[in-house]
Amino acid sequence: MNHSAPGNADKHGEGLAARFAEAPHIAASATDERRFENWLAELEPAQSVRLEAFLVHPLARDILAGIAEFSPYLFELMRADPPRLIRLLQCDPDTHLEALIAEARSAVLAAADEAEVMRLLRRTKAEAALLTALCDIGGVWPVMRVTAALTDVAVSSVQAALQFLLRQEAARGKLSPPDPEVPEEGCGLIVLAMGKMGAGELNYSSDIDLIVFFDPDATTLAPDIEPQPFFVRVTQAMARILQQRTYDGYVFRVDLRLRPDPSSTQVAISRDAALDYYEREGRTWERAAMIKARACAGDLKAGEALLAEISPFVWRKHLDFAALADVHDMKRQMQTYRGQSEIAVESHNVKVGRGGIREIEFFAQTQQLIAGGRHPELRVRPTLAALDVLAASNWITFTARDELAMAYAFLRRVEHRLQMIADEQTHALPEDKKAVERFAWFFGYPDREAFARDMLRQLEIVQGHYEKLFESDDPTGTAKLPAIDYRAGPEEPRLLQHLASLGFKKPAAVAQTMRDWIDGNYRVFRVEATRSAFVEFLPALIDGLAHAEEPDRAVVAFDHFLQALQRGGRLVTLLGQNRELVALVALVLGAAPRLGEMLARKPQLMDGLIDPRFFGAMPDRQELSERLAATVQDASSYEEFLDRLRLFGQESLFLIGTRILSGTVSAQQASTAFADVAEGIVHTVHGLVADRFAAQHGRIQGQETAILAMGRLGSREMTASSDLDLILLYDFDSDHPDSDGPKSLQGAHYFARFTQRLISAFTTRTNYGVLYEVDMRLRPSGRAGPVASSLVSFADYQANEAWTWEHMALTRARVVSASPEFRERIEAVIRDVLTRRCDPVIIATDVADMRRAIAQEKGETDYWDLKYAAGGMIDIDFIAQYLQLVHAHAKPEILDVGTMQVLENAARLGVLPQSEAEILRAATRLYYDLTQILRLCVSDRFRPETAGTDLQRMMARAGDAPDFSSLEARVKETQAEVRRVFRALLEATSPASAR
Repeated sequence: MNHSAPGNADKHGEGLAARFAEAPHIAASATDERRFENWLAELEPAQSVRLEAFLVHPLARDILAGIAEFSPYLFELMRADPPRLIRLLQCDPDTHLEALIAEARSAVLAAADEAEVMRLLRRTKAEAALLTALCDIGGVWPVMRVTAALTDVAVSSVQAALQFLLRQEAARGKLSPPDPEVPEEGCGLIVLAMGKMGAGELNYSSDIDLIVFFDPDATTLAPDIEPQPFFVRVTQAMARILQQRTYDGYVFRVDLRLRPDPSSTQVAISRDAALDYYEREGRTWERAAMIKARACAGDLKAGEALLAEISPFVWRKHLDFAALADVHDMKRQMQTYRGQSEIAVESHNVKVGRGGIREIEFFAQTQQLIAGGRHPELRVRPTLAALDVLAASNWITFTARDELAMAYAFLRRVEHRLQMIADEQTHALPEDKKAVERFAWFFGYPDREAFARDMLRQLEIVQGHYEKLFESDDPTGTAKLPAIDYRAGPEEPRLLQHLASLGFKKPAAVAQTMRDWIDGNYRVFRVEATRSAFVEFLPALIDGLAHAEEPDRAVVAFDHFLQALQRGGRLVTLLGQNRELVALVALVLGAAPRLGEMLARKPQLMDGLIDPRFFGAMPDRQELSERLAATVQDASSYEEFLDRLRLFGQESLFLIGTRILSGTVSAQQASTAFADVAEGIVHTVHGLVADRFAAQHGRIQGQETAILAMGRLGSREMTASSDLDLILLYDFDSDHPDSDGPKSLQGAHYFARFTQRLISAFTTRTNYGVLYEVDMRLRPSGRAGPVASSLVSFADYQANEAWTWEHMALTRARVVSASPEFRERIEAVIRDVLTRRCDPVIIATDVADMRRAIAQEKGETDYWDLKYAAGGMIDIDFIAQYLQLVHAHAKPEILDVGTMQVLENAARLGVLPQSEAEILRAATRLYYDLTQILRLCVSDRFRPETAGTDLQRMMARAGDAPDFSSLEARVKETQAEVRRVFRALLEATSPASAR
């Protein structure tokens, strides 16, 4: 790329170096001087002379020396290309950036291949990154000019990558643009920039949040090209061009997860599906996100039109004060689960921490959501512009605007300086004072104390304004509790009256238990500091337990928990310092008996809550496998191996369950996580039992065994209480049926004994309980058949004897442990069975008959029985299974083990109307969300009249309803819609069978 184009030289005759107005503070150690001077000495003489000419300007040397001292990332950019640094120091930054972007776009258009595009964009990003850093560090640009520059580079990069890809597709004949030079016009692909990119406020090392939609009815695609696969592929390629790391680095990390329902949707979503989602399912946080949405690439006219159509979802016609509580709850969850509930300097997160950037953004966005429907002037994207309009419209004072704007600019500069150190998307200050002092020097302060004073002042200003807006905030829920002596015991009437008012049925017993906690001989309280910490948070604990479904039982569970603790000083001290974790423990012990009992029996499960990874991303199968392998690798005996497996399973179940209760994972993520844990354990047990069995009985020549998961494990839709539905399949060389071990067994008898040993490994009760209950009734011939089946007999049974309901169950069959070759053979058998031509009338009749039989056996009138109720999960499962059996012969791509994916496949293939698919998918999400909560919190049937307020609140939140009564109405309405779809589908095929 030619960087000497017009505009690169400063039109005023003064380069960037002459404009520096501030610089890092250079410490007396002069380490930086040595590092910088050593680099200067290594340069070619001509480069050294040119660079020295710029260093005569005040502050220029300190800026470059400061970079050498404090920012490995920026220093590497300087060292990697000295001519680039010289070019920047002599340029006019505004015109240079404009020319840099324009040159990159031209070069990308002329690029020969994708590798060249990636190289060009990465080099442009590197130069822009160094330019913006110099302008920020040197005080040449105000911080919002820096964010605008970063955003311009991001927008241009997305546009260039997408234009290159669309030109390629046009060259291949898959796209027929009216103007080949601008293939994006009219193409139907819409790229929305979200968050800070949409508002022109990108931070220095920001991800870019994009949502990609397409209009299948208004594209320039060739007639034979199906829109969704095409646009999904283009979107994935665009993301790869931007974020794949190469020798030249990366351009921007791309986050596509702000799209509707990201766990079950493709990366490019049809316009109609998106509009339907926002109308039906859109949540307050998605409304807030859409405030900043901007069409940034692709078909810009279509993007603007789509945003106009989404507008009624974002901007409600009435004053929407309900948004205030929603947004604040979202903010409080962020602080709670990231340990950022107090203002601090060391370790403080300037983005989501108390008094941070997110509070300013929420302060503005919440009021925009409340009033933007009736006051269109509030519909602006940038945060500072929103504060201006709010002040001008008398929603806030001009003083509030000025103070928040100043704080915002300060905190954004802190954020940028943090990210410049290593080009990391971090927002947290260092953990120790010495490191903060170095950061203060980088930021231009003489010492930590001067920086801390300014930092704390800005955080406190933000917090003050935020708290005025959310003045009802009471994070611990105990601010209004009366001051009562909690160690007074059952003789104190005021304490008994207070406990009774909280809802305890046996206040005297609770009062005695509390006195025992404080004064009794509990091992955990032998250290006085631990006892003092416990006393401090006791009111919050009791208040939390009082909101449980069964408060008295929750107190007993916590008592068992304390008795079981032996060295709990660290844990109790942690609870005493972290009220939010107290609330989480109270929630677990009080609201979820299953988890509470586990924690009371095995307090070490709590370690997972203290692990910093707890509220991070859910571990994937590979990470779980590694953790499981590490857990069992040095077990000294088979019994210890089984114990460790059970502990691993229980801890995993406990942590996933707690995250469900705390609202930090979706039901879909939890379902998958439960299944991943179970699958890892099944595979591990299969391998170990096979080895132990072979040591005793040998192996049969050519033998293969596989575990086939059915039911909820097969579909990866497990809950905390799911059993394992398994089938064991085997094969061997029939000419050599005897095993070669000391206790030889023959053929089918060998595998029957092996299967019994396998079941025993799961179900035998050890010191750590039972691993899983195992159900093998879905095997051929059910209870009457052998516990293990040969693949030949399994295939013959499924082809010639199996009932319709068995084929319905087979749609969820998934091999979870087998050799690759045997897995392929089994999957081929299953696919052959499921893709056979079927009589739709017979299938419809059988499905309807089976549904009626289940209703007679289980009942279908309790609408809180989400599985069996009319219009409940069974109806949706049966619809998905029916559609697969009927259509898989002609459209095998409909097949999938997961109900949600089957519904999506069916809609995409045209065998299920889009409107009905959306009804069923929304219902499935609702049922999954609620079922995960109920399986954790209720041991028997759910009865609303006895449910505690915490459980009702959790269910309302899980069902995205403002309160429990609204949730109840939504459940009933959803079940009615599902039953209508169920009947319509079956009656269309077999009217007589579906009455």
